Amino acid sequence: MKRKHQRTLNAIFARPVSGGIKWADIEALFLELGAEIEERAGSRVAIILFEQVKVFHRPHPSPDTDKGAVVSVKKWLEENGVIPNDEPDGN
Repeated sequence: MKRKHQRTLNAIFARPVSGGIKWADIEALFLELGAEIEERAGSRVAIILFEQVKVFHRPHPSPDTDKGAVVSVKKWLEENGVIPNDEPDGN
């Protein structure tokens, strides 16, 4: 995993929960993990990953993801074995 995505993953798992993670960075992490992203009605996006579909609300007008969405993303990633790795991989 590239360093940028590792930083995003670390931010998702940080305590206290961060309200300053850019949604674009979370989407980029999903894509790195092999997700497909589909636009839905309004500002909703469907993330197809881990043989599951999760629908999230893309934040606006601010690009920052609210804390509740960060908690949901963290829980979903954790349930599927995606957790931060403290070892740098050099990318």
